[in-house]
Amino acid sequence: MYPIIRLINVMIQARKAPKIAYTSPSTIQFRCHPWDLDMFNEMNNGRVLTLYDLGRFNLGVRCNLLKVLGENKWALVVAGSSVRYRKRIKMFDKITMHTQCVGIDEKWFYIEQSMWVKDKPCSSVLIRGGISSKNGLINPAEVLKLMGDEPGNCELSEWVQEWIESEQHRPWPPTLEAS
Repeated sequence: MYPIIRLINVMIQARKAPKIAYTSPSTIQFRCHPWDLDMFNEMNNGRVLTLYDLGRFNLGVRCNLLKVLGENKWALVVAGSSVRYRKRIKMFDKITMHTQCVGIDEKWFYIEQSMWVKDKPCSSVLIRGGISSKNGLINPAEVLKLMGDEPGNCELSEWVQEWIESEQHRPWPPTLEAS
């Protein structure tokens, strides 16, 4: 089940927080609940990705992105992700999530997020996300202009560029190989 109560709390907190630029980091905190766990008594990897949504919503409210989406009847879309898990998150652990847009190109926003427990990194994700309309993807520069922001210095770091490049070599649609 989607964490609606957490989403509502994040949205309320984001509306009360100061506005930030789309490249500024945003942080939220929450606890790992019993319903977040898998059979190994740690946070389920699917739940991790779902909770990362909350961090992006926090950033989206604080930088006026969600307001622009609503005004234009646009939607957010995730077009790719790369997750790294390094430390288990256990029941009732207090989690600090950091979210930041690390760059854009002509089609996508690139968002880096991480979850930390007791000042130790547990997981990290790079998200390729876009803004879609009934006519297709909207150029991030156009979205930023409507948000009252500019692309500015959004040079993508080397590891993000390498991830983008590696994704170009991945076949689509997926191919099934006989075993």
